Amino acid sequence: MAVIRLVRIGVILLLAWLIQAFAIRAIARLHTAVLARRAGADQRRLSTVNAMLRNSGTVVVVLVAGMLVLGELGVSVAPLLATAGVAGLAIGFGAQSLIKDYFNGFFLLIEDQIREGDVVEAAGKGGQVEEVTLRYVRLRDFDGHVHFVPNGEIKVLTNRTRGFAYAVMEVGISYAADVDQALALMREVGAGLRADAAWSARIADDPEIVGVERLADSAVIVRCRVKVAPAIEQWNVHREFLKRLHLTYRARGIEIPFPQLTIHAAPPPPEGARRG
Repeated sequence: MAVIRLVRIGVILLLAWLIQAFAIRAIARLHTAVLARRAGADQRRLSTVNAMLRNSGTVVVVLVAGMLVLGELGVSVAPLLATAGVAGLAIGFGAQSLIKDYFNGFFLLIEDQIREGDVVEAAGKGGQVEEVTLRYVRLRDFDGHVHFVPNGEIKVLTNRTRGFAYAVMEVGISYAADVDQALALMREVGAGLRADAAWSARIADDPEIVGVERLADSAVIVRCRVKVAPAIEQWNVHREFLKRLHLTYRARGIEIPFPQLTIHAAPPPPEGARRG
């Protein structure tokens, strides 16, 4: 009887080893297939998901095999399962936020919502992504401050650099200026920027002249946008466009006004009123 039990235990362990080896090989093949189909896939993101799936599969196989081995040894697993259920429930209540972080992180990685190097805004914090894990996203903002954002806190994620972006320019011109000329100069500056060898690779299309955006207190606001790819260059294109537009407007006599205050002095009171 003992020999039969040992044989059964050996078979269980062998099957567990085979299943684990098969699962690891299947996950590795899936990883390779995803890399082959998506040339731009983030290697670290896929490696994180790969390791998580591999570890989860190993834990499941070990638990099932352990319970079967204990059953063959005559140890009742029912009390263990009941204890584990109560303990798991207590741990679950105590670690809800941690579990939520891991679940959200899993879907962030699987759905490819975020990659290292992206500029994003999440949970009220913005910056460039330095690290994405199942637990948190690490961001570094323009001032160099590092933010660790728990994945469970991310309800809405704004990715500012996925695929392409628009550099949007709004400029105020004087009410006395020729609006059509100002818009034509915007188009001219955009065409010159795109023709420049140093900037042509960053600009994906001709500038889109939106027109007059609004009438402000001291200026007419005109607007345009330029499609930029890769999207991380949108701020560089924005700054260069405004610099060139400022120089062009100044050379062509288009005034860019600034807030001014006109003071009117009250007239002196009549002679009789001053005597009284």
